[in-house]
Amino acid sequence: MAKERVGLIGTGIMGAPMARNLLKAGFPVTVTNRTLERARALAKDGATVVPTPREVAERSDVVVTMVVDSPDVETALFGADGVASGAHEGLLAIDMSTISPARTRELAERAAANRPPFRTVDAPVSGGEVGAIEARLSIMIGGEAADVERARPIFEALGKTIVHIGGHGAGQACKLANQIAVALNNLGVSEALVFAASQGIDLEKVRQVIAGGAGSSWAMQNYAPKMLAGDFRPGFMVDLQQKDLRLVLGDADAAHLALPGTALAHHLYNALQAAGEGRDGNHALMRVIERLSHLEARVKP
Repeated sequence: MAKERVGLIGTGIMGAPMARNLLKAGFPVTVTNRTLERARALAKDGATVVPTPREVAERSDVVVTMVVDSPDVETALFGADGVASGAHEGLLAIDMSTISPARTRELAERAAANRPPFRTVDAPVSGGEVGAIEARLSIMIGGEAADVERARPIFEALGKTIVHIGGHGAGQACKLANQIAVALNNLGVSEALVFAASQGIDLEKVRQVIAGGAGSSWAMQNYAPKMLAGDFRPGFMVDLQQKDLRLVLGDADAAHLALPGTALAHHLYNALQAAGEGRDGNHALMRVIERLSHLEARVKP
């Protein structure tokens, strides 16, 4: 059976490797990006590049959005020359960005009311740039079961952990819970390594033993080596982490939830943004703890 035609809107740090993995899996892929030049590089991999989301929709059976925030998804779907204007019978739109669960449900309702209507699934991801490149993302999904099953071959080309959480918005709610854990893990790793540095002990040995014990985490295994090397290039930017934490704290305020650790991490990340480091990787939280402690935790090459 022929594979469905897949469109991808957003070819940044995550979207570009995702497009390449879809091409490797044999899907015909059409791409676009707000800055079109960033999409053109995918032509050499076999993708068709078009200037608008409308043309992506016209050429695709399934359209994936991988953009920054809720307004960007809304523009891609319902803006001038958006997906809705190129929609056709049977079109499925999968949003793999991280946005508000409430906005996700609103967009699903608008898609159902569109003429012609189209289906939607929310499927945000975790795993960062490395996970996107290596096709081992964790994908958390909200939507109708039949739409999720239809999209499963696409998800299997992009990730390893694929879980249908519930109805529209459930995938986004799960992703925000994930982002709480990511932020607090980064904070815990940063504090552990700075404390170890203050004790004058071998930081790489400390990292190895913690990574093999009860204090282990994805951040300890993957970010800590970069932290100790002073490598704060982004796999996932501070600015995007902050966008996600603002979504978390907005929903928490509305529900009268106490999330003190999340609020602390958010304010510490504010310090990085104030220092002009918002485009660094989110593991750069280490720098804030170092500056507060007047101590640098590094392993010399």
